[in-house]
Parts: sequence; structure tokens; C-alpha cells
Amino acid sequence: MRVSVWWLVLVFQVATLAGRGAGEWPQFRGDPSLTGVSDARLPVSPEIAWTHDAGDPIESSAAVSGGRVFVGTAGGELHAVDLESGALAWRYEAEDAIGESSAAVSGGSVYIADLTGMLHAVSEADGTKRWTYQTDGEVKSSPVVVEDSVLVGSYDGYLYCISAGAGGVRWKQETDGPLHCTPGVLDGIAYVSGCDGMLRGIRVSDGEPVVTVDVGAYTGASPSLEGGRAVFGTFDNQVLAVGLKSGAVLWRYQAPERAAPFYSSAARFGGKVVVGGRDKRVHCLDAGTGKALWTHATRARVDSSPAIADGRVWVGSYDGRLYSLDLETGKPLWEFRTGGRISASPAVASGRVIVGSQDGLLYCFGAGSR
Repeated sequence: MRVSVWWLVLVFQVATLAGRGAGEWPQFRGDPSLTGVSDARLPVSPEIAWTHDAGDPIESSAAVSGGRVFVGTAGGELHAVDLESGALAWRYEAEDAIGESSAAVSGGSVYIADLTGMLHAVSEADGTKRWTYQTDGEVKSSPVVVEDSVLVGSYDGYLYCISAGAGGVRWKQETDGPLHCTPGVLDGIAYVSGCDGMLRGIRVSDGEPVVTVDVGAYTGASPSLEGGRAVFGTFDNQVLAVGLKSGAVLWRYQAPERAAPFYSSAARFGGKVVVGGRDKRVHCLDAGTGKALWTHATRARVDSSPAIADGRVWVGSYDGRLYSLDLETGKPLWEFRTGGRISASPAVASGRVIVGSQDGLLYCFGAGSR
């Protein structure tokens, strides 16, 4: 009896998500492989559960852990907010604005970076500083915690591995350009898609490079890792899949209607890749072939990285709207308009969808009837 490869992938993804739990979204894209998937159940027509006024625009994507939401602001603050009520638990002041770097929560600490290039470790309980580490360039990459190490990229061109407990550098690996992306981690290898046009695999244990693939284009998107492949978009207007063992480019996709960069990071589930484009569309591709399955037009560019949960795609747009789309067909199911652009990516946990807007509000959607 033959079993579909994508069915095996689906079973593996469900098992991985079950291990993390539907109440957690502890880092950018939800997990170190950056798949952007949650097994949370969500209402058909979400309603606003609460909003939190952060006082400044929000480009940072939320993390959810331990019943709290953690998000950075352009005013240089990390906010911890109660998931149920939206009440502020504490705030921490960074050195400068927090851009797209998003919090990672692990072992009682919250890690986030600011635009001076400083990585901060903060107590999850009360927001007190534990340590800081200064890189030599601004940081928009989100930290990823692997066991007792924190990985983060910097515009100084290095991928850093920092001790989670003490804050000292374990190793740093140089690339040939700024590292905007968040590192994706799978089987002990950190993968970064860089502005030097390379996909690099670097061993977490010692910082040694294990694979380097020339993809031929500047990349700001983070690699989504699953099924032995890395999938990510480029500024050469393409989404591509790279075999992690072979280093071969397996397929390339280019939007048919309009050439535009892909800055959004892909979500992957059930043999599908979903990614936003600066052509104002959300694209759903077959993960095996790169063939387009559907597209959905928004009113402005889509830099927000989609989340997949409960058979639906959740994604923001520069038109200020958060969209819910049917994963199978792309049919629009629901949308909500905020007061500013949405460049942040939605987090999904405990039956809720949380996203920040450049209007300075953090929105939590949930209560509704199934």
C-alpha cells in the first residue's frame, strides 16, 4: 500500500504542533522551523476580544506564552499583556526602536532585539533586564532559542549564537551581506536566506557552515523549513524551494500578473505554501511543484507573513486589514480594518488571533460562534 508523501508530512506537522500546544506561539512564525502553523481552533466570525494601546506603531509580531502576549514597539518598548484581558502586565525599555524583531520566549526569559543592534534578555515574570548583547549593526531579525542558545542575525552580516543564560557569544558566522531574516532551525542546522543572495546552513553546535546555495537574488524573507526543503521569497520577484540535503533549487514561482518582491515569509501546511507578495496578493502554491493553486487580491502590498490555523489563512496587509481566507480555495471568509498599515504577522494561540498595527494598537480577536 502506497502512502502519499504529503500525508506523511501532514501527520508529522500535526504531531509537532500537538507537542507545542494550541495555547502557545512562543516566537516569530510559531516554531523554530518557521512554518507559521497553529492547531488552535478559531471562531468562524472573530470579534475583538480586546485592544492594547502601545502608544507607538507596531511592526514587531507578537509571541504568546504562559497566558501573556509579548510585543515590541517603535517607541523602543517591549510590552507584556495578559492574553485574556489585554491588561498591561509590564513594560521594558530597550535602547532604541524595536522594528520587525519579534519576541522569543523560553526558559523564563523573553528575547528581543532593537534597531541599535542590541539583543535583550528580559525576565518573563516581571520585565527586569537579565542581560544585553550588542552587535555591530541594526537588528530586524527575530531571535530563535535552541536549547540553551539564542540565534539572531544582524545587519553587520553575522549570524550570532549567544548563551541564553549568560548572554556571552558562543560563535558568530560571517556572511557576505546584511542578515535581515530570522534563522530557521531544523535538525541542529540554522538556515539563513541573506541579502548576499545565498541560503546558508550553519551547525548550531559549533557555528560551522554545512551548506551554501547561491539562489541568485537578495532575500529579506525567512526560510520556512519542512519536508527536507527551505521555501522563501526573494527581491527578484520569486518564491523558491531548495533541497536541504542536495542544495538544489527544486522549483521557482513568479507571480503571473505583476512582478514584485516577496518580503513575506511563507507558511506551510498539508502540501501547501502560502505567502504574501508586494503585488498586493496572497499566493497559495503546491509545496511539491511550486504551481499556483490560488491567489487573493488585497488593496496594498502584503509584507505580513501568513499564519495557518483551523483550515484558514490569517494575514495582514498594508491596506490596514487582517484577512481570513479558506486554505483550500482562497475564498475570503472574514476581514477587519484597523487604523493603520499591518506589516506585522499574526500570532495564533488559545483560540485567538493577535496582531499589531502601525496605528499603535495590538488587536486580539476571538470570541464568536462556530
